[in-house]
Parts: sequence; structure tokens; C-alpha cells
Amino acid sequence: MRFGTAALAALTVLAIAGCDSSGGSEASPTTTTLPSAPTAFDPCADIPQGVLDSEGLRAKTKNDNNGADGLQWRGCVWSQVDGYSATIATTNVTVDMVRARKFPDSRDFTLAGRSAISTRKDTERPSEQCNVNVQISGGSLEILLTNPSSRKKTGSLDSCALATTLTEKVVGVLPADI
Repeated sequence: MRFGTAALAALTVLAIAGCDSSGGSEASPTTTTLPSAPTAFDPCADIPQGVLDSEGLRAKTKNDNNGADGLQWRGCVWSQVDGYSATIATTNVTVDMVRARKFPDSRDFTLAGRSAISTRKDTERPSEQCNVNVQISGGSLEILLTNPSSRKKTGSLDSCALATTLTEKVVGVLPADI
């Protein structure tokens, strides 16, 4: 079964935001007001075509999402023919926020001097998805890579290895001051 990008974004929002276990409708005491998603880098316009071509990514679709408690994602989805799809977005979700959620298979690392973390947030299909968040000013650059095992080109490859390779290429074009 293949999820649409809206469903994947909704799963990401739910996974990041969590739930108030008290069942109440009031905001939890840890709720804070978040700034808007960073805009100094626009994944839909600022990733060079050469980077996208090197991964065989095409069929760009705008994919902006607003989640609970002010969480925001601003970006686009690309896909390979019979391979993975990737949502690349800026978000006001920080690497520290992701780390605090203690998602399965979380791995901290550094890319181009920036703090980064990869996670497998989808507990039903952990081998088919990987999120990588890289710290930028005001939040993070997030890559959500979906790699169903049925895909002939990439389905047998590790989704986090694919996501890390793609992230390295995108981080390589980020301006140093964001």
C-alpha cells in the first residue's frame, strides 16, 4: 500500500507533535509558541537541478503543511521512476525537538558542520521510511524519504542510507549563514 504525500505529512505531524495523554483539551504545560518555518532556503526553488538529476528525482509537487501547536513544513516532494520519493522541506521543528522524541533507530551525526539526526518514525514500516533533520537557523531542513520494498530501482536499499546521501547533497548547497 502506498501513502499519499498528505498522509505521510500527517503521520509526521502526529509523530512529532505527540498527544496529550491526559485526554484534556487544554494545552500541555510544555507548549510553546514556535516561530514560522525558516524561509531563507526554499527547497522547491533553491535545490539546483544538478542535485535532483544526480538522484534521478523529478515530478516536483509543492507540499506545505501546518501541524498541531504551530509546527510547519514548507517544501516539495520529488520522486524517482520506480524508486523512492522524497519530501524536502524547511520546518520549525529543530533537531533537538526530534531528538527529545526518542524515535526508533535515531542516529545523531554531523553534516557540513551542522547537527543532524536520522530517525525511523513509521513504526509499521520502519525499513521503508527515514527522516533526516539537519539544523538550520530557526529550525531544520527535513528530508522524509519513502522507499517501498516494491520499488524495483531502490526497494532493496536501506532508506536511511538513501536519505543520508540525498541530505548530504542538499546540505552541500545550503548557504552557510542559515
